[in-house]
Amino acid sequence: MRLAFIKCHGSGNDFPLIDARALDLPDADWAGVARALADRAGPVGGDGLLLLTAGDDAGHDFGMRMFNSDGSEAETCLNGLRCVARLGFELLGVDAARVRLKTSSAEVARAEPLAPGVVTICETAGPASTRTGAVGLRIAAETVIDAAIPGLPSTRAFTAVAMPNPHLVAFVDAVDEAELTALGDWCEAGPGLIPARANVSFVELRGQDLFVRTYERGVGLTDSCGSAMASAVYAAGRTGRVPFGTTMKVFNKGGLVMGSSDAAGMVTILGNATFLYDASIEVDPALATAEPPLVHARREDEAAAWAAAIPA
Repeated sequence: MRLAFIKCHGSGNDFPLIDARALDLPDADWAGVARALADRAGPVGGDGLLLLTAGDDAGHDFGMRMFNSDGSEAETCLNGLRCVARLGFELLGVDAARVRLKTSSAEVARAEPLAPGVVTICETAGPASTRTGAVGLRIAAETVIDAAIPGLPSTRAFTAVAMPNPHLVAFVDAVDEAELTALGDWCEAGPGLIPARANVSFVELRGQDLFVRTYERGVGLTDSCGSAMASAVYAAGRTGRVPFGTTMKVFNKGGLVMGSSDAAGMVTILGNATFLYDASIEVDPALATAEPPLVHARREDEAAAWAAAIPA
């Protein structure tokens, strides 16, 4: 089958994005499309596949689905949500919307550009939960807040957050990528402690700003993960490191976003939604393979604007 898509990124978290409102494919086919298009060794590459889906009678203007590069479906992806929101705005002619996610909803709106030429979207998601059951941890404790997790092969203190996808957040003096990758690999194997797996983040506190490095469930070590940054913002407030209501810069290897949270668990992220090129591609979902894409238009001005905006 031939599919049209937009290659896009939010804070360096890159995806092929498909307008799927009129496409009726079974989940198994979408999983195959994700494995084909989000394969870093394939013709497109990305951290997952984004779908813009139709609205509903429950007050959602449109919906979003996100499939990881291994074909599994995530509950949310906040970097991807901004890109989906932008496409939804452009197709529907609106500047704000309520978006249906897999297990929750989010509010999105156009915002003043973070920098000249950088399309910027404000998104509010939550409430975040620290219930271990919501995170998927099979332990007796009802919450884990800045504490060691029994059975986890790490003595570090973690805060477990459902955003609503599961996150384990540890504040560290300096990120050790080898340690993060080893722990992420352990969680990725679906152990009895957390059989549905989890995203694992090491976070450096830099004044009242954050630097976040994440091992993303279904992806691996990634330059950026929006829900991980949101979880880190909430964990910073929940552990008293940064007061709730503080707007902070959240850095990652892909760039940065602005974030804030409140005691009720609502997290607001302000970040880019950059479109890189428009293309179409022939995909075999059953085999999870794809031919080289046909690029119809490149948005070099947007790529240049983002490159000029991020820290050197």
